[in-house]
Amino acid sequence: MDPDAMRSGERVPHGGESDRDLLDFSANTNPATPEGVESVYEAALEESRRYPDDDYVEFRTAAGAFVGCESDRVIPTPGGLAAIRLAMESALSPGDRALVPYPSFGEYAREIRLQGATPQFVHHEDLLAIERDVLDGCALAVVCTPNNPTGEAADPDALAAFADRCAAAGTTLLVDEAFLGFTDLPSAARLDAAGVVVARSLTKLFGLPGLRAGFAVATDDRRDALETARRAWSLGTPAARVGAHCLRQGAFVRETRDRVASERERVRTALASRFDVRPSDAPYLLCDVGDRDVDGVIESARSNGVAIRDARTFRTLDSHVRVAIKDRRSNDRLLAALDCDG
Repeated sequence: MDPDAMRSGERVPHGGESDRDLLDFSANTNPATPEGVESVYEAALEESRRYPDDDYVEFRTAAGAFVGCESDRVIPTPGGLAAIRLAMESALSPGDRALVPYPSFGEYAREIRLQGATPQFVHHEDLLAIERDVLDGCALAVVCTPNNPTGEAADPDALAAFADRCAAAGTTLLVDEAFLGFTDLPSAARLDAAGVVVARSLTKLFGLPGLRAGFAVATDDRRDALETARRAWSLGTPAARVGAHCLRQGAFVRETRDRVASERERVRTALASRFDVRPSDAPYLLCDVGDRDVDGVIESARSNGVAIRDARTFRTLDSHVRVAIKDRRSNDRLLAALDCDG
């Protein structure tokens, strides 16, 4: 990390509501968690009197099976963002350029700048069409699928072709799949192209954002570099044990995907009575409020007991809010708070 960038950098805003009296639709986390989490956590807490096993065999095995790769390609990290930082630390040096989608997750540009590199912004809809001549001279390219906050997932064939062009140009491709588990789409962990690093978050799909569990996936020399660079005991014992347990809950994942798909369409139809709503493959919807005052929409929802995300913090979005998709009862409260017919 570049010391000068650390002194001049800033933090970026995120969703997540601290007022426990509000129903939080500003953060895109599953309202449900798999059965058995409490007992697994309790047992792991007792084992936390010792250091974790730094090999994390059980966690790596479960993670590899979940995304369809060999377990030795999995690098345990304390959350998806830690995987993103680890990948960027391994790929970037001061003065490098990195391609970043917009509007998208604000941490990408921040983490790039913290390495002393420069983000080069590309509209997320154009990113996968970038050709080799643009990639030449770029140390890193970032893809977010589904993109946050717009919700569209990348076409797997287009992503594979882009990965091949990145490999030919010597550009590391970082694929952030924080929300891909909510879809049936395959992980980029299955791609054969060199220089692909996948970042995954467990905590959104399994409703445990405070647990801080995730992982990266890479191959060859890049995998070795990430494994060497990751912190010792990078996951606490509770995070590793609960994470492995959750990753094996196939029925829970299928039920979650079905619920999110069904509720997302229902909520989108209702929200469209007031706002311009983007199609989405993710557990959230981006809404353009048009000529309405964004602050007024947000405060009106809060006065009705619901917190939604101010999406103006995302690059180029000046009249937008983002709402999560939860269970039917909670979603009905959201629609009522926004004065939309459910």
